[in-house]
Amino acid sequence: MLTATTRIALGILGTFMVVAGLAATAVGAGVAGLWITVVGAAIAVALVLERHRYRSEAADRAFEPSGPGGGEPGPLEPRFRPTDELFVDPTTQHLMRVHMDPRTGERRYVAEG
Repeated sequence: MLTATTRIALGILGTFMVVAGLAATAVGAGVAGLWITVVGAAIAVALVLERHRYRSEAADRAFEPSGPGGGEPGPLEPRFRPTDELFVDPTTQHLMRVHMDPRTGERRYVAEG
């Protein structure tokens, strides 16, 4: 999971690489310029597509901060019920509980304790 500062730095780096790669290609650098452009574009695309670990799409789209362990940032809607499913997030070592909407099967993850 990337911090806001890291995302901004990578965004600047990716943009710079695309511009520099296109400029290098324009002045005849050929494959090297094209390679820099492709890598910069890949960084930019990865930043756009990157999702936080155990969050809903709605929380990602609203740019809400992650909760403990990368889970949902706040209280869940009442439709989500806790399940018996627990796991330890391998990155943060937080114990996570799975909550599920019994009607749709949609899942949410919340740090325990």
